[in-house]
Amino acid sequence: MRFDISGHQVEVTAALRQYVESKLERPARHFDHLLTVHVILSVEKLEHKAEATINVSGRSFHAESVAESMYAAIDLLADKLDRQILKHKEKITDHHRGEAISHDDVVG
Repeated sequence: MRFDISGHQVEVTAALRQYVESKLERPARHFDHLLTVHVILSVEKLEHKAEATINVSGRSFHAESVAESMYAAIDLLADKLDRQILKHKEKITDHHRGEAISHDDVVG
């Protein structure tokens, strides 16, 4: 998985880069085929904004969050992306499972 982290009007320090990578490892554990992660961190007045696009083979996920601190915005962002990827994984793996009509239902 390749991370592309950039900042708009904020310097992306090594600590911030490491925090983003550690938080976005959680979605990577749920879905093995993550290709690239593009993260943009920005500050406007008192709002810290984090947005990310994760490219998966055949699909991409986008989320953004705003908070009072950059670390809180990254936490919210990771939670949103994690929910999106789990939902997508559920759709793929649980497709029409349990809907098959058994022989007993037809006869009885």
